[in-house]
Amino acid sequence: MPINRLIVNACPADAERLNMAFVATLKSLHLVDRNDPICEIVARKVIEIDAAGTHDPREIAQEATRQLGTSN
Repeated sequence: MPINRLIVNACPADAERLNMAFVATLKSLHLVDRNDPICEIVARKVIEIDAAGTHDPREIAQEATRQLGTSN
């Protein structure tokens, strides 16, 4: 899972929140292969949105999906 490599210094609560958002975003984008390079782009987008102040995993996933060009 690429997001874990990017959040090694996160506290457990932050890591759990980001993982939840990451998984929801992957599901929304219909991505299943975690080795697909696009997954790292998704992970970085999730982290970016969280850093900008959105902390609800569901909202992060929705915004990441919207910003990556797909909305459901």
